[in-house]
Amino acid sequence: MPSNPESILKDLEGNKFAPIYFLQGEEPYFIDKITDFIENHALPPQDRGFNQTIVYGKDSSMESILTHAKRFPMMAERQLVIVKEAQYLQDLTREKGVQQLLSYLQNPLPSTILVFAYKYKILDGRKALAKELGKKAVLVKSDKIQEYKLGPYIEKYIKSKGFTIEPRACQVIAESIGNNMEVLTNEIDKMLINFDEPVQIDSAHIQKYIGISKDYNNFELTKSLSYKDVNKANTIIRYFSQNPRSHPIIPILYLLYTHFTRLLLLKTNQSRSDNELAGLLKVNPYFVKEYITAGKNYPLGKIIDIIGYLREADLRSKGVTGNNLEESQILKELIFKILH
Repeated sequence: MPSNPESILKDLEGNKFAPIYFLQGEEPYFIDKITDFIENHALPPQDRGFNQTIVYGKDSSMESILTHAKRFPMMAERQLVIVKEAQYLQDLTREKGVQQLLSYLQNPLPSTILVFAYKYKILDGRKALAKELGKKAVLVKSDKIQEYKLGPYIEKYIKSKGFTIEPRACQVIAESIGNNMEVLTNEIDKMLINFDEPVQIDSAHIQKYIGISKDYNNFELTKSLSYKDVNKANTIIRYFSQNPRSHPIIPILYLLYTHFTRLLLLKTNQSRSDNELAGLLKVNPYFVKEYITAGKNYPLGKIIDIIGYLREADLRSKGVTGNNLEESQILKELIFKILH
């Protein structure tokens, strides 16, 4: 069974290295992070000249890779062989290449660390290679982090750096940047280097160091709609229309669709406790009060209508229906329909 990337990183940080790693999945961030850690820590700098081999899948064969792997280290405890962009290694789709790797899996050289960085896809779990890798190697599956899990991930990531973050600020980052993990972590890291000692991150910090307005962002838009704050919602939409490149319509529509489908779910589960609702809606308990208020402000029939408006706006934004309106016009009309 594939291992969790974070558990593997924890083992590596504890200097626990395995003979074979096969890193696969749609999210390249964790594959790169594990690969980079092994590359930078498996061997001391003085041993890398003779004992570190990095090849690329497009330019390699399984035979040449395993020839490197079967070589004994020179004047060192171990050697490292990394296959980057292994998704382009043709031999992983050919019987001969697969059999060669299967054979090596039965008796890997203990003094070699062999790493396959297989990005954007996964092996067929029904086939022998995936099954054997699961038994004889460290098989890692790097999945995209789902949108509703971004908040907890950001909070945990910032905590690992010695900082804390307010729930509201955490949600602003999640909903403004999304689940591109490389961009997300880079923006957080760039913000944190501005502090000499740990602090609690708030919306003002995010505006100052990341450039996301604390007053005009996707989170504030959904909040204004929840509380039916007409003036604030329209002010935010006007701000978005003046900065269209920073606020494209598709992510906004996706966020609003998620918001109102959660309200639909809340409407059929109003007897549950706040903690139960937080788990059901997949939100931080901090935000349950907002959803309860929104549930009071929007009758069930209106919520169903709004979901229809969102689908219509999505089609219009893609040019399927409508008169080729600008995104700002589509958003203004949508917000009017939601609030009135």
